[in-house]
Amino acid sequence: MTSIDDTARQTLLRRGFALEYVTLSWNVIGIVVLTLAAISARSVALAGFGLDSLIEIGASAVVIWELSGTGEGRQRRALKLIGVGFALLAVYLLVQSTWVLAVDFQPRHSPLGIGWTAVTAVVMFALAAGKARTGTALDNPVLKTEGRVTLIDGLLAAAVLLGLLLNSLAGLWWADPAAGYVLVFYALREAGEIFFTDH
Repeated sequence: MTSIDDTARQTLLRRGFALEYVTLSWNVIGIVVLTLAAISARSVALAGFGLDSLIEIGASAVVIWELSGTGEGRQRRALKLIGVGFALLAVYLLVQSTWVLAVDFQPRHSPLGIGWTAVTAVVMFALAAGKARTGTALDNPVLKTEGRVTLIDGLLAAAVLLGLLLNSLAGLWWADPAAGYVLVFYALREAGEIFFTDH
């Protein structure tokens, strides 16, 4: 790893903070939009994605806290906090998606949900790329890990979008809770990465 001078480091830190504040703001708006869309459409996938946005807000807050200080202990605590959030999300989605399938609870169409998840996927992929580059340049494992969280957020947006489109265009109502299971898989995988991999 090539060392960087203090001026370059400060520039990278400012970029890291900017990326996290954009992510934070987007997800705060997203919670409102997704709550309205989930209630209107009775969609477990949209509700789960709204919770994922809440996790992303927590993850961004943790990274902002970590970038404001120093020390490996602070980094380890930050990573564990992100991991706990993903584990809780996985449990909720597993229970909710299973219940929806068991009782044949069919969601309605959601143009708002489709529009929001489509735009969110693009935004999250762009933010994830920026965090990966900045985290690597800073050699910061917390920023790099949260960049993977943002990448997963983009992938999940795409998965939820697919489920919503299949429901709207082909009447495949079960695609909505199936998208919830996709979120479970990725949330558990990310939590496992955080807790069982040396950083």
